[in-house]
Amino acid sequence: MLFCEMNELFDRKFEIFQKRVKLFRYVPFAEFVMLAGSMAVSRMNEESDFDVLVGAREKRVWTTWFLSTLIFQLRGWREHPGVRKMNRIALTHFVSKNGYRLGPPYDNYREGGYTWEDLYRGLVPAIGDENAMALFFRANDWMNPPRYYIRHVGYIGELTSFPKRVIEKFLTGKIGDMTEAFFRKRLENRLENPKKIGINPRVRYDDSRIEIYRG
Repeated sequence: MLFCEMNELFDRKFEIFQKRVKLFRYVPFAEFVMLAGSMAVSRMNEESDFDVLVGAREKRVWTTWFLSTLIFQLRGWREHPGVRKMNRIALTHFVSKNGYRLGPPYDNYREGGYTWEDLYRGLVPAIGDENAMALFFRANDWMNPPRYYIRHVGYIGELTSFPKRVIEKFLTGKIGDMTEAFFRKRLENRLENPKKIGINPRVRYDDSRIEIYRG
């Protein structure tokens, strides 16, 4: 594909992505969203989905992942492995402040043949807390040279809505902690199922991060 054709394809798909990523305004504890995957490194095609890296509030990563999955599933925009994925949201990577830094190794990202540095350098800050996104890039100082946050021309704005604020208030404190523990216990089993995540995936998770890069 020619360079000009690739740019046209990116612009066309990015316009769709901008409309769909706004749904995160209704996801409790989501703080920012960046476009990742093939779109971030300009290796997409017409059938490509939209991989996202989602910043979440500390101690609410699992709640954010579950509610993101639920909301995008109900809207019909969630990507599913093995089925038509064009222009759907792939919920592949969630991090809170203590999990901002990507762990090694930083070798090739299997599916596209590009490195983790290529991917992180190409991340497109789309929506949410700009200060948090700046901290995210500062934490990933393994990139050489380091990358600093600069507002992207396609930046949408803050991640806020009335329903989001109400649910966040309700899930604060002990109720929220119990909910977080419940979702983690329930969802960990899915992360160990090869039918869900493929062969030789990169899957890492703890209280501050969930990485699901399928094989």
